[in-house]
Amino acid sequence: MMSNEELWKAVLGEMELSLSRANFITWFKNTAVVARDKNSIFVSVPNGFIKEWLENKFNKKILQSIRNLSPEIREVKYSIGKPKPELIKQDISKIILDKEFEATSEAPLDADIDKNTNLNRKYSFDSFVIGSNNELAHAACLAVTKSLGKLYNPLFLYGGVGLGKTHLLQAVGNKITEIKERRVLYIPAERFTANIIEAIRNKNIEDLKSHYARLDLLIIDDIQFIAGKEKTQDIIFSTFNELYGRNKQIILSSDRPPAAIPALEERLRSRFEGGMIADVSEPDFETRLAILKQKIDSKDGDLSDDVLIYIATHIQKNVRELEGSLNRVLAFAQIYNRVPDLKEVKNILNTYLNTPYRKTSPQTILKAVADFYSITSNDLIKRSRKKEVVKPRQVAMFLLRDETKLSFPEIGQKLGGRDHSTVIHACEKIRAEAAIDEPLKQELILIKERVYNSFEK
Repeated sequence: MMSNEELWKAVLGEMELSLSRANFITWFKNTAVVARDKNSIFVSVPNGFIKEWLENKFNKKILQSIRNLSPEIREVKYSIGKPKPELIKQDISKIILDKEFEATSEAPLDADIDKNTNLNRKYSFDSFVIGSNNELAHAACLAVTKSLGKLYNPLFLYGGVGLGKTHLLQAVGNKITEIKERRVLYIPAERFTANIIEAIRNKNIEDLKSHYARLDLLIIDDIQFIAGKEKTQDIIFSTFNELYGRNKQIILSSDRPPAAIPALEERLRSRFEGGMIADVSEPDFETRLAILKQKIDSKDGDLSDDVLIYIATHIQKNVRELEGSLNRVLAFAQIYNRVPDLKEVKNILNTYLNTPYRKTSPQTILKAVADFYSITSNDLIKRSRKKEVVKPRQVAMFLLRDETKLSFPEIGQKLGGRDHSTVIHACEKIRAEAAIDEPLKQELILIKERVYNSFEK
């Protein structure tokens, strides 16, 4: 049977594949399985906010991942605080959750995370693999480190999940702290929002604003998560103006360009677009292969070129999936104490490669499109000709055709009984525009990611 630590590491590996690096760190840092009995797993978390989030947002996925490894488990329970070492050795029936744990939010941080800046020391420019998909973003980030607050301010990076945006953001922060002592903070947008909620609750919001305003470099990851959050946008707006007015550097990232973020206030959108915007797209084959070789060197692994070429050929969506696939193969090598051949690697990755695409359904695509554009699935079906609905409907038609291979008349029926000629026009229009319009191309990639990730949750 796997130990508690081994089991939780496996679960974290699965979660990391389906989340951005920033979100993964925000919600799963300092968590651990502290005990289990015949049917339950007990997980410690740093604070009540994370406890509530894991219970409401991720519990189903966590339980599914655990049951893949330990089918007898039927329940996951969460408790706040750092577990006492002696409790982990006790029989689970003697543990009274939330009372036997030390009530502290100061669980030990990851050794690679700087507790003052939130920067992970592992992210550097030296360990970043440059390719045609990211060379502009890389060059812009490197330039910022040489002229902080003066050259590209703000710097806005955008691109799909797992393509290296977080690596670049943190590489800038780490470089700045090496060059000169500066006040730097890296923070995911969801954590930024959580801090604001906590400050409002504790009535010290002005102290929080003053803290952000004193920074020399503020890095906010996954800024799209502030969409629709009025108070968060107010504070970011005032912080932005304060830092920008004193030539302090602001770096932001998102899964889409500012113009495509729904429910974002116009005053913020204009400021985000006022500096340098650079995209990070999917890596080409050569870059994917270079990334694998760099990763395997850092892990002291040993795999043949045929195996690496196979992984680079079949994992195309993002860098995180590349590393996840490599880790699965290396785990096999460690367990069986031998290097797997190409046939074995194909078997190891077979289920992982094929699962999402078999299950794509029209309903899933419609929901993903509606969620992405902040409308309802019913809006796609109604006869509305509003501008904010027409484009999403055309995108839905295109994706239904591309991903499910439904006929044009079938797609028309699913979208309110529209004529097949309307569907043909929409599909041709989106296909042609995506070939020359990079933001639209990125939108299609992100919506597909939502479709595929929905089957892993």
